[in-house]
Amino acid sequence: MATPSKKARSLDFAALQAQVAAQFRNLHPSDPSQWPPLPRVLLLAFVAVAVLAVAWFAYLSSFEDELVAEQNKEAELRQAYETRLVKAVNLDALKKQREQIQQYVTQLERQLPSKAEMAALLSDVNQAGLGRSLQFDLFRPGQVVVRPYYAELPIALRVTGRFHDIGAFAADVANLSRIVTLNNIAIVPARDGTLTMDATARTFRYLDADEIAAQKAPAKGAGK
Repeated sequence: MATPSKKARSLDFAALQAQVAAQFRNLHPSDPSQWPPLPRVLLLAFVAVAVLAVAWFAYLSSFEDELVAEQNKEAELRQAYETRLVKAVNLDALKKQREQIQQYVTQLERQLPSKAEMAALLSDVNQAGLGRSLQFDLFRPGQVVVRPYYAELPIALRVTGRFHDIGAFAADVANLSRIVTLNNIAIVPARDGTLTMDATARTFRYLDADEIAAQKAPAKGAGK
């Protein structure tokens, strides 16, 4: 049998529960100011928690953008580090390749005549044709074309002779100590079973001091 004190506590709890439940009945959503104290307090607590949560996530989102940016930057730096590491590991090999390229460029430069040597080179080309018993119908140097690092001289050629002699002449030109190329070659039959070859021989030379200065002058004027 329950004691009177237990019955009293049970009645008090039931009454408290009824009072609390009564405060949540017939609440008007459009006018929270008329609500009983407990629902109002709970509503305020919920709104406060919601505002804090929204503010917290908004605050964290800015850090998330920063984090993504830093992660991307880390990836770029890592890639740059790996690229430089490969270069550093292969530095000795790259230096050797650079030296080989410089030697090759030096060899090519030695094959370029100076302006004063061009007359001798033209004579060598002419002698190469005469040495193969070819007849020169045309040997006309053209206008010098100045490039950034060298000058190019085209020479219009027309020679007549036998097929093998023309081939040997082309080989002799290719084997000259200076660089000479044959371009725009056209070969047609001529009289007595011979052939006529029209071509443009191109040779190259160093730029002299005046030509180098003339090239640098416009660059200096543009830089002002």
